[in-house]
Amino acid sequence: MRKYCRMFGLTIIIIMFALSASLSFAQGTAKGEAAKAAVQSVAKININKATVEQLTELKGIGESYAKKIVEYRDKNGPFKKIEDIKEVKGIGDKLFEKIKDQITVEPAK
Repeated sequence: MRKYCRMFGLTIIIIMFALSASLSFAQGTAKGEAAKAAVQSVAKININKATVEQLTELKGIGESYAKKIVEYRDKNGPFKKIEDIKEVKGIGDKLFEKIKDQITVEPAK
């Protein structure tokens, strides 16, 4: 009987440890995601100055779209408002919705 009590006690301890570790991991992941979101919301990319590499950091913007943005900007001048990025071929409302909170159009210097 004592043998079973010890095994039961050990099992409970192991389960408690596992649950505690899982909870700590989940909380750490949530905090990390929240911190990442906060940094992204603060550090907007200026589409009037950004390089191709910087533009590819935007959600949904790959190298092809990034090059199109830079080419459009070089040909037509700086964007006056963030919505102007939709003038770039291939960037429509759906993609704009993904990136609008990540971009700004501070004047190019």
